[in-house]
Amino acid sequence: MEKIFRFETVNQYNDLNNHQTLHPLVSVIDFSKANPRSWDGKKTVKIYYGLYCIFLKDVKCGDIKYGRNYYDYQKGTLVFVSPGQVMDIETDGKIYQPVGHALVFHPDLIHGTPLGKSINEYSFFSYNANEALHISDRERQIVMESFSKIEFELQHSVDKHSKRLITSNIELFLNYCERFYDRQFITRDKVNKGIIEKFYELLNGYFASNEPQKTGLPSVAYFAEELYLSANYFGDLIKRETGKSAKEYIQDKIIDIAKNRILDTGKTVNEIAFELGFKYSQHFSRLFKKETGYTPNEFRSLN
Repeated sequence: MEKIFRFETVNQYNDLNNHQTLHPLVSVIDFSKANPRSWDGKKTVKIYYGLYCIFLKDVKCGDIKYGRNYYDYQKGTLVFVSPGQVMDIETDGKIYQPVGHALVFHPDLIHGTPLGKSINEYSFFSYNANEALHISDRERQIVMESFSKIEFELQHSVDKHSKRLITSNIELFLNYCERFYDRQFITRDKVNKGIIEKFYELLNGYFASNEPQKTGLPSVAYFAEELYLSANYFGDLIKRETGKSAKEYIQDKIIDIAKNRILDTGKTVNEIAFELGFKYSQHFSRLFKKETGYTPNEFRSLN
């Protein structure tokens, strides 16, 4: 059975990287302090993280994989990992010196805090391996300043303000990362427009085929997978580029097709619902009335 290196606690990760544990639930890592790594001479190792980890990669030191995809990283790249993820590290089997920085924190740190309530809103923790964040030199400076502020609090003796200040600084840092991702969506505008055009093609093709009758209504995850993107990244991209969610686009397409079929065919509502992928016609009628204000039969009579 393949060995998995597991890091369930901040202390375990600090030990790996020759760092003193100043706080049991959070740490700022400078990888230049770590011993050169060999991972027991293995060319591919699996690492399980029970922590939130944000890595700032300063040099290329082994290919990182999550699932089937390689991380799209280079100098000045941020990689986000959430608890429960297993990463693959591929090297040439030789000893290497890791370089870069990281912020790691245990989920227990943010329980009962504003960040604990909003952490799931930072959807980039669920992006695919090929959707890493590339930052500019100025953005890198902001990242390092954020890490420095958190480290300052870790060096300070623990008092009643410590948890609030540490989690607030982490939240501020993550808000900056959201801004950086927004900038990246803009700078990749040409690529993004190609993705959206492909989405439209896939959406039209899906309903022009027999796929709805075979597999049902298409999900956002279905189109994301067809485009080799994570559902979160795909959803964020569509929302940022168009102002509508991917789910809204799918529903709009369903209603548009339904209107044409209600008016242009003599098929029953049940037949139309089935053709569109609905398991139960009442679900189709409910959605149609919600979007148009009329039931399918009322819409047919009025027109």
